[in-house]
Amino acid sequence: MKTGGQLIVDALKANGVERLYCVPGESYLAVLDALVDSGVGVTVCRQEGGAAMMADSWGRLTGKPGVCFVTRGPGATNATAGLHIARQDSIPMVLFIGQVQRDAREREAFQEVEYRRAFTEFAKWVGEIDDPARIPEFLNRAFSVAMSGRPGPVVLALPEDVLRETVANPPAVILPNPVAAIHPGAPELKELAERLSRAERPVMILGGTGWNETAVHQLQAFAERAQIPVGCSFRRQMLFDHLHPSYAGDVGIGINPALAEEIKQSDLVMLIGGRFSEMPSSGYTLLDVPFPVQPLVHVHADAGELGRVYRPALAINADPASFAAALSGVDADPLPAHTERTARMHQAYLDWSTPPQTGPGEVHMGPIIDWLRDYLPDDAILTNGAGNYATWVHRYVRFRKFATQSAPVCGSMGYGVPAAVAAKQAFPDRLVVAFAGDGCFMMHGQEFATAVQHGLPIIIVVVNNSMFGTIRMHQERDYPGRVSATNLVNPDFAALARAYGGHGETVETTAEFAPAFERARASGKPAIIEVKLDQEAITPTRTLSQISGSGVKKPG
Repeated sequence: MKTGGQLIVDALKANGVERLYCVPGESYLAVLDALVDSGVGVTVCRQEGGAAMMADSWGRLTGKPGVCFVTRGPGATNATAGLHIARQDSIPMVLFIGQVQRDAREREAFQEVEYRRAFTEFAKWVGEIDDPARIPEFLNRAFSVAMSGRPGPVVLALPEDVLRETVANPPAVILPNPVAAIHPGAPELKELAERLSRAERPVMILGGTGWNETAVHQLQAFAERAQIPVGCSFRRQMLFDHLHPSYAGDVGIGINPALAEEIKQSDLVMLIGGRFSEMPSSGYTLLDVPFPVQPLVHVHADAGELGRVYRPALAINADPASFAAALSGVDADPLPAHTERTARMHQAYLDWSTPPQTGPGEVHMGPIIDWLRDYLPDDAILTNGAGNYATWVHRYVRFRKFATQSAPVCGSMGYGVPAAVAAKQAFPDRLVVAFAGDGCFMMHGQEFATAVQHGLPIIIVVVNNSMFGTIRMHQERDYPGRVSATNLVNPDFAALARAYGGHGETVETTAEFAPAFERARASGKPAIIEVKLDQEAITPTRTLSQISGSGVKKPG
């Protein structure tokens, strides 16, 4: 005999779960008990949104579903912050929610929510298990749905009494469902080769999930053979080596105008793996909706995404890894002009990604990024949330390897710290650096305590300009001089790190950053480096006053 809680853990192990993230709750005590002797790693978090973001980061970096457990009601609704990220960013995740016992449902019992109604927009599938004997069936389906087609999150509600109830004849062995690879068809590959042979200005844009290191190398080899310039979709920069001669830059917020023009003037756009949603497409301006002017080859693992926004000239239903493998059989004899064009576009990227060395105030982020590019190993993992500070990461950091970036395409604040926790647990031997603005850090900065508790020496760079910088930038542009609801009063972040039991540093001049970072790394502890940035340094190239067109009042 086994309890429902024990069957949950058996099914998790059968589906290859090594670690899960949780905030404990009385609604799933039977699962917590079953985990004690399971061998599954358990990371206890401080807030459910942070726990869900950790599960997202695990899925984003490993390609395997991140797993999160939260309790009912407030715990579940807190977790929607991470669930929304996983849904919009196509990240495999399974979120388990403790639920009220079966005989109390539909009475608005304590913390009761009907998750199948409430969470439909946040997940690929929302289920509730009414019979403990069906737990292996439900969990296998959950992991299959999370990984199939366009990956994404699944939610399973677990009534408390189902987890305590026993099953007399549980399965001796739970076998997980296989996830089928989706290979491109021969006719589509033939047509692709024909289109490539005619194209004078082709360009590839990589995005989405379902990639692996081998696929990235295969794609790079094809791009080199075909002399095709390659761009990476917003916050998917780890999909191509930025110093490869075919790399043309990131396709997202603040795109290089030269790259944007090349995409608009292309006679063959190959969109591989991604959806090309609002942010990567520069507000749907790079390709016309629904009929792009450029001939579009769209490769996606979910047939439902092909033609949903953009009408492709050639639709290929394939996952990125299978498509990249198939490219080895595609003829790609480049035209003479391809080599010159690809080299020119790569040089334009190098120029665009060279940061400015000066700016307002005593701290200049350009030299700091230059130093980090030289100092960080190629396999270092960088995480961040959302805010103007992130421009320094996605424009100027040159990613070299796969699985080195964990950041929300959907632009969610608070992501960087919890993402770094999961990254360090997934890859304990690699350096993990989180970037956060002061507003961004304070949304899930309490997960620094999780890093301390689990002994994870992550380094968090808090870029502190005492305001919600992105909103202030828009505010000064649209309502110059009328500051409202964007100024912040912050703690001493270095002191906060020490109070948690970590290492803290404060940087007030550019020259102080490098030794501060080296001390933080040498400490062997989770560390926070507070970088005090002048409010005028709102973007790499424009000051706050330049954006507002007038003098900017600083908070008194």
